Amino acid sequence: MNKQFGWKFGVVAAVAVAAFYFMWPPFNRDLIKHFEQRAMAKDAAFTALMEKARALHAQMPANSFGALREAVEQQKADLRNYFPDLAKPDSKNPNLDILNQLDRECAGKIRLGLDLKGGTSFLLRMDMSQIDRQGHGAAMSQAIEIISKRVNKFGVSEPIIQRVGDDRILVQLPGLAERDRAEARRTIEQTAYLEFRLVHADNDNLQAQAATDPRFVPPLGYTNMTHVTTRGGQAITEHLFIKTRPERGLTGKYVERAYVAFDEIGKPYIGLSFNKEGAVTFAQVAAANPGRRLAIILDGEVQSAPRIMEKLSEDARTVGSVRNAQITGDFSLVEARRLASVLENPLQAPVKVLEERGVDPSLGRDSIQSGIRAAMIGAVAVVLFMLVYYLRAGLVANIALAFNILILLGVLALFKFTLTLPGIAGIVLTIGMAVDANVLIYERFREELALNKPLRAAIVAGYQRAWLVIFDSNFTTILTAVILLFLGTGPVKGFGITLAIGLAANLFAAVFMTRLFFDWMVANGWMKSFNILHIFRHIPQINFLGIWKVAFVFSWAVIVAGMIFFVKRGGLDVGRGEVYGIDFKGGDAVTLSFVQKVDAGTVGRTLDKAGVGERFIQYQRDLSGGEEVLNLRLPYGETDKAVKALQTDPATANAQFKVLGTERVGALVGQELLRQGLWAVAASLVAIMIYVAFRFGEFSYGVGAFVSLIHDILMTIGIFCLTGRSFSMPVVAAILTLVGFSINDTIVLYDRIRENRKLTGGRLNYFDLINRSVNETLSRTILTSSTVFLCAAALYGFGGSVLNDFSFCFLVGVVTGTYSSIYIASACVLWFHRKEAQAAQARAAAAKA
Repeated sequence: MNKQFGWKFGVVAAVAVAAFYFMWPPFNRDLIKHFEQRAMAKDAAFTALMEKARALHAQMPANSFGALREAVEQQKADLRNYFPDLAKPDSKNPNLDILNQLDRECAGKIRLGLDLKGGTSFLLRMDMSQIDRQGHGAAMSQAIEIISKRVNKFGVSEPIIQRVGDDRILVQLPGLAERDRAEARRTIEQTAYLEFRLVHADNDNLQAQAATDPRFVPPLGYTNMTHVTTRGGQAITEHLFIKTRPERGLTGKYVERAYVAFDEIGKPYIGLSFNKEGAVTFAQVAAANPGRRLAIILDGEVQSAPRIMEKLSEDARTVGSVRNAQITGDFSLVEARRLASVLENPLQAPVKVLEERGVDPSLGRDSIQSGIRAAMIGAVAVVLFMLVYYLRAGLVANIALAFNILILLGVLALFKFTLTLPGIAGIVLTIGMAVDANVLIYERFREELALNKPLRAAIVAGYQRAWLVIFDSNFTTILTAVILLFLGTGPVKGFGITLAIGLAANLFAAVFMTRLFFDWMVANGWMKSFNILHIFRHIPQINFLGIWKVAFVFSWAVIVAGMIFFVKRGGLDVGRGEVYGIDFKGGDAVTLSFVQKVDAGTVGRTLDKAGVGERFIQYQRDLSGGEEVLNLRLPYGETDKAVKALQTDPATANAQFKVLGTERVGALVGQELLRQGLWAVAASLVAIMIYVAFRFGEFSYGVGAFVSLIHDILMTIGIFCLTGRSFSMPVVAAILTLVGFSINDTIVLYDRIRENRKLTGGRLNYFDLINRSVNETLSRTILTSSTVFLCAAALYGFGGSVLNDFSFCFLVGVVTGTYSSIYIASACVLWFHRKEAQAAQARAAAAKA
């Protein structure tokens, strides 16, 4: 092989091998199968353990880790016997550590987001009002550690608990089923501030006085609290005057262990074990107060108020320490377990859930299938299109496209970026937009060959003349993706990541790699001509700008109509109107599967009876024929009430509704997301205007790009509102992406205008100059818009309900972006140079005279 090509092919091969190494295996392997094969010793107990694990896995097919962990607990197995090489001598929980290690061994190199693998995420806000500023960092660190311990009880693999900003914590529980979501929320939110306070010795007399004397004043240092117990199925309320402070400072911080135990009739209670200091303090309290009642208070509520028995006081005085205590009450087993967990891991400050998003693992699997299906259909459509139109050159472009996707997946795996469902959408759109570079190059080849240049010279000139416009168009789109990455949130960031990586990789694959292939084929005599199909045999002579004023008026008339609907649907009531989804105005969204369909009117009446207020009810099925689901948008915190009503009301019970996914966004977070979305759009517009004005050396080009992008955004928003859809963060991502696509189209046209201006030496007036440039780039415009439209259509038809609004928005954006490059961006440049055009027309008229 020629040395000129040897090192280049070496670079391509090295990049391919590295990308493949970093991303393989891409997805998780079967954990239960790996567990069985990896065990170094197997006996009858191990066989029983595997049978139990498989039985549990059949009940929770999407959570093999949870099934294994539950089986290990039920069988009381010691995994160190089967995996001695994974056992750590200093491990506090060896079984869990071994399971986590096995889970990591099975993990694929590409990390999936919760929307793909299922699970629940909570965004928490910690109340720091009672903590000194110097102690904020320590309190956050303690909270993260405590929450990590609490969520371990749910049996999920590798939960993520991380600090976000100054007072927020993100908790992600992969694989958590929807049925466990509410319990997880309660476990995380509960502060578990435990106090031991004395009840007043003369409580009964004081309560009698309080009931009869309106001027009664509680004893100093005491407060009147309520204790509710159940006896014989009847709720009994008792009022107690209890000290306002814990006795001798005895609180939950001295609790070393909390566990569930059962009394003689099988009723659960919480057993407590104090540490050494707590045991001494508890003994001092017991010794000094024989016969007094000691209230056990959790998060401000009286759990029990047992009497300190004489024997306990005597033992306390004799021994000097009491290690154990118990909390009794009307607890279910689930409640007792939760209390034991939070008491063992109390928080220094309360936390509140600001945002909650959950996807059942079964819906996650469906999302993966929908995303992969859409990606495959989009890719196949583009590949066939390129093969049919560009023939052998299309094959080269398709190889570069496959290489691009390989690099993208390799980078995702290398830097441990998370692949989300919008991220898959980013890959699909990358496929469509990556082809644009090849189209630009090939159309340049055709133009150079039309000038009777030899093939080798045409290839060199084609790449040279296409490089700058390829760089500019990809850079501006990457710029919007990066802005989305920094100002976006959650899964939307995944979209920005995949789009940015894909387009950056495209600069290597579509330019360096395809150039190498063409040079190599020409040098070896395997390519002697460049044959492609043609949309136009000759450059068309369409007078596009002849109707630019009509087109301009038409565009803004459509925009005005759309804005009227935007206003009617509450668009001016920012963050609260009907047009804003729960991402921005807060509230609940829930996706339900069903066995038997119930009409929306019946669903609405059931929700009315349950007292669920404002809501939106919609059945939805994607075009691929997937499972139909019911989507509900509800007021904040109403999901549990609505679901219970639908599952129990006779009118809807036959539907057998099951929760597949939930979202809950507080008003505060909604406002922040809206602010972030608006800043992202504004930042991208300003950045693009400055970049275009700088690159083309004229302010008119920057203004033209800015006005055309405003046009595209308003046009898309207007049509979006006309169809009755609601705005969400993925829709903001789609708007930013169409900004990138539209400016891509505009830059290609501007580049040709600039080039023709130089070639003609300024002899053409801007009206004719722009018309000529539009006609010369018309083939490229049609080809690129078609491939991107094919990919967006694949997302819309086969990407599932989650991506429906996103893909619809982008479909509209492809059309408006192509249109605006001709009739808005170019018209603005023409308007800036109108005096020059008028002077040219006057000279032409004078010459004729």
